[in-house]
Amino acid sequence: MSVNSMSHLLLRISQYLMGVSVLFSPITLAGDGKIVATAGLTQVEGSGGGGLVPWATLSGYDTRDQISVGAFNTQVNVDDYRLQSWGVNASFYDRIEVSVAQQTFDLTTLGGDIRQNIIGIKTRLYGDVVYSQWPQVSLGVQYKTLLDEGVAKAVLADKSSRGTDIYLAMTKVHLGLICGYNFVWNLNFRATQANQMGLLGFGGDNNKNYELMTEASAGILLNEHVAVGLEYRQKPDNLSLAKEDDWKDAFITYIPNKNMSLTLAWAELGTIAGEADQNGWYFSLNASL
Repeated sequence: MSVNSMSHLLLRISQYLMGVSVLFSPITLAGDGKIVATAGLTQVEGSGGGGLVPWATLSGYDTRDQISVGAFNTQVNVDDYRLQSWGVNASFYDRIEVSVAQQTFDLTTLGGDIRQNIIGIKTRLYGDVVYSQWPQVSLGVQYKTLLDEGVAKAVLADKSSRGTDIYLAMTKVHLGLICGYNFVWNLNFRATQANQMGLLGFGGDNNKNYELMTEASAGILLNEHVAVGLEYRQKPDNLSLAKEDDWKDAFITYIPNKNMSLTLAWAELGTIAGEADQNGWYFSLNASL
């Protein structure tokens, strides 16, 4: 079986298993155990967190005797490219998160697209994002399979088929910290070889080794349903033919209830595949049970 066929099979199996867990599990679905907005969103690679950056929070509002299941769709439209990411995730007993996502990167100027599958797993190692004295800490892995390898090979990626990111995330919500508003911050350390999240392969002629990248988020909950904030994601620069810049965004999120959230952001992604100043709008819809 080819790598592409195996990736599609894993995607279907994960979706099936999540559906079975909802239908047959005697454990209640998430709903009442946590404060609205403290579960975060779903980031562009499928993990629970912000938009560009995973957080230590898991993808749902489940407590230790619950599970949660969610789906998301995200679109990022910058000057010369469009990224669409969709997927499903599940969080089990406030301890383990599993996610499956597919990204489609449209080359709107050049024509064609690049697709990538991402399977993620995250485990909470310590703490609670609200109630523990120290931040919640989680360890995550994202296994990435590039389905369209032509561009990665053209830019001299060291590996054009698959790679793995490993990250350690720390997240804390401070209730009423800033003029009575809740404040949330997140700090990540990611070991990666990925070029543009893996869409341009892994490693390259400038560097073939794993590098440690820093990622951060900060936000304020203006009320129970609206949050605003900033994100930053440091990126490796492995390819001499395709310079890579760090990413950042400013976002506003509307969370009407624990089952849905809408996020709008202005993203500045720098140079992508030789095209400079790739800035534009980011929109994401998340739904969960």
